[in-house]
Amino acid sequence: MATHDGRFYAATVLSGVKPGMRAFDEEVFGPVACIVTFATEAEAIELTNNSDYGLAAGVISANTGRAVRIADELDVGMVHVNDQTVNGGPFAPFGGPRKSGNGTRIGGPADIEEFTTWKWISVKDAATPYPF
Repeated sequence: MATHDGRFYAATVLSGVKPGMRAFDEEVFGPVACIVTFATEAEAIELTNNSDYGLAAGVISANTGRAVRIADELDVGMVHVNDQTVNGGPFAPFGGPRKSGNGTRIGGPADIEEFTTWKWISVKDAATPYPF
């Protein structure tokens, strides 16, 4: 089986992925889906939050309310309920906690803080006479 075609890596599904494996412990950028099994909702949340990374997550469920509740508990920069994890827009900051992304948030209102430095300069036409 070919793993690549020129510069294009073949889509790959890794099953049985567990903490301690590189595919679990590191961010994988590419057409790779890592399948991690869990027994309970609480375990799924713990597995997600127990990471050095947290750029994006997706919660797929027929119960949207449950999915939103789970999404609220995930310590990641973006959570997409019943949608792909690459969904974004210029109106929302992009980035995640810990080692995810570039270590910051960019996009939307976050740009004001990220790309500006505040400085206060007060100006009067003449110096204030001293003593008051």
